Amino acid sequence: MLNWDEFHEDETTVAEQPKPAPAPQPAAEPQADNAAVAESHGNYQAAEGERLARARRSLEELDVAAGLEELEMGAARIEVDDKQMINARADLNQLVPFKYEWAWQKYLDGSANHWMPQEVNMNADIALWKSAEGLTADERRIVERSLGYFSTADSLVANNLVLALYRLITNPECRQYLLRQAFEEAIHTHAYQYCVESLGMDEGEVFNMYREVPSVAAKSAWSLKHTQSLARPDFNTGTTETDQELLRNLIAFYCVTEGIFFYCGFSQILSMGRRNKMTGVAEQFQYILRDESMHLNFGVDMINQIKIENPHLWTAEFQDEVTQMILQGTELEIAYARDTMPRGVLGMNAAIMEEYLHFICNRRLAQIGLKEQFPGAQNPFPWMSEIIDLRKEKNFFETRVTEYQVGGALNWD
Repeated sequence: MLNWDEFHEDETTVAEQPKPAPAPQPAAEPQADNAAVAESHGNYQAAEGERLARARRSLEELDVAAGLEELEMGAARIEVDDKQMINARADLNQLVPFKYEWAWQKYLDGSANHWMPQEVNMNADIALWKSAEGLTADERRIVERSLGYFSTADSLVANNLVLALYRLITNPECRQYLLRQAFEEAIHTHAYQYCVESLGMDEGEVFNMYREVPSVAAKSAWSLKHTQSLARPDFNTGTTETDQELLRNLIAFYCVTEGIFFYCGFSQILSMGRRNKMTGVAEQFQYILRDESMHLNFGVDMINQIKIENPHLWTAEFQDEVTQMILQGTELEIAYARDTMPRGVLGMNAAIMEEYLHFICNRRLAQIGLKEQFPGAQNPFPWMSEIIDLRKEKNFFETRVTEYQVGGALNWD
């Protein structure tokens, strides 16, 4: 350990040390400099004394007892059974012992899937976008609408996580994943901005599309209304009414916004990538789709766990309301599909997309224990499931084979 007294050069210490030969200096200047240094050192010592006195007074005034009471000094250690998804009384600062291992595993998986937009090469996209004959008018419409909707949608999701959900979910391992998800939403918004900037689009037009294009605005408004009440500082769970409001929000954002509203645009852009068009944008969207799939699965697990712990919330009336919410979201996405595909394009059209969205709607209902509403609806795009499930890829314009971890290249076959 260092002894700072050894570094204090008092008169005795200096006298005992060998003195180096003095360098030739003008006679008057060293005396002036020494006087200035001594005065400066004296002023510093005086200021240091004042600072120490202020610090001591602050410590004396600090209400340590209140802080210790807030920490519940001496309280019993947390037991697994003390933990709950909502309305838990357990200390939220204690991550372990884990009660919901699935939440922690999803946090680890999400961290392993880290990527950044700048890792994706956009040169081919830029050349294609600037070429007068590179894309049809319908294909350009799809790219513009997709970037316009998603650039705002992920911000809405992030706001909901930060301003509403994090405070109300009372389990630390789930909160850990929510923090990871919020960061991923920031990356997604960054990715859309990166695409818009790379392609030289009108940023004001794209980012304000949620206020100017009806099919985009309708989806954004539907999502936004489910954040408003929970984001109020005075909103708290603990009653059947408020607990159901939280559950309603979870279903709106995970099952509809991320679970339905994203799927028309994703399938359109990924279909374009499969045709070797806008491959950089498509690669960004594939990374985002993988993240969003994990968000969806995490949200479904949270919803179902809350149902298990609070069966009184899952009434027949509430189930009917939730079913109608998911059906509303499906209709809004179908309207968006019709707006973005007035004609057939990329091997799909609005009618095919409608069946796909009915299939997705059935999946979302079944995942939270509700009855499917479109019997017999099939998935016309099986390659979408393959893209989500794929774990090892080889880029179609490079030769790198990689796990989907810390970025990487993707295969659209």
